[in-house]
Amino acid sequence: MSSDLWSFALKTYALPGVQEACLQLQDGGADVCLLLCAAWLGQRGVGCDEQRLKQLEELAAPWQRDVVQPLRTLRIEWRAAATEDADLGALREQLKTLELQAERQLLMRLQKQARDWPGAQANSLEDWLEGLAAEAADLNRDALQVLCVAVTGA
Repeated sequence: MSSDLWSFALKTYALPGVQEACLQLQDGGADVCLLLCAAWLGQRGVGCDEQRLKQLEELAAPWQRDVVQPLRTLRIEWRAAATEDADLGALREQLKTLELQAERQLLMRLQKQARDWPGAQANSLEDWLEGLAAEAADLNRDALQVLCVAVTGA
């Protein structure tokens, strides 16, 4: 797997079933960037604990709320109208690009936060995923399992 979080996220998201699983978990309130970070940390064997979970959540929440979510909301609101208005469609595509760039920035921030956390210490993939998926994991265990299996290759 990739050593940097962005490359890992792109490769993991492209695996069969992962995109659908992540979107189901997102619909349940999970932060997909945090899920992908959790998968990356778990795959690297970084130990999961409450302090680390809290650090990642506190870092991600304002960026999601203030940057990613407004872009996503506007992109979704424009979906229907953009099918009939080519200019709006082009702007909507630019919004999609900005949203992806904002998510990349968040992943880079999460990686920076976790850069000094040693790996190869624990088998903690499930702990990370469940810790950072919160209620969404309780609502959709199947989607969480798809992500777990994709990362482990099992």
